[in-house]
Amino acid sequence: MNATNDVRQRLSELLPRLRRFARGLTGDAHDADDMVQIALERALARVAQFDPAQAGGLDAWVFGIVRNAWLDEIRARQRRGRVMVPQEYGEQVGESPFDGRNTAMSVEVAMARLPEEQRAAVMLVLVEGFAYKDAAAALEVPIGTLTSRLARARTALQEILREGE
Repeated sequence: MNATNDVRQRLSELLPRLRRFARGLTGDAHDADDMVQIALERALARVAQFDPAQAGGLDAWVFGIVRNAWLDEIRARQRRGRVMVPQEYGEQVGESPFDGRNTAMSVEVAMARLPEEQRAAVMLVLVEGFAYKDAAAALEVPIGTLTSRLARARTALQEILREGE
């Protein structure tokens, strides 16, 4: 088996983790699937550029591609100046506004309120179990910056969840 086939095998093994990471970044299953597909296409097209000696290895490289694909999508949406009403506005049609009043705010909703860079740090370190060094490599930031983002994210999550009680 050659190196390209090894990378393809590892990418298929990473799929569940990539989807979970993308879902945490995007907050939407459809956007997450799109980002994973884009990232896999980019990774396979550029497999020759992958350096196995890179900090964090293949995992960090591919998770970084997912993150960059999402940042590209955010920028594209901002440029398009979306005029459409957000999809979640249609989810409440026909439901009583009192049905969910006593439901505690979920961690997923709290995560969605975090800034993107904090959400990405939390997803990689706390959800995906990346070492700080590998997460920093995937996000292309120094370890100190990653640590700061995690600390701010933890504080913000605690405050957001407290508000929901």
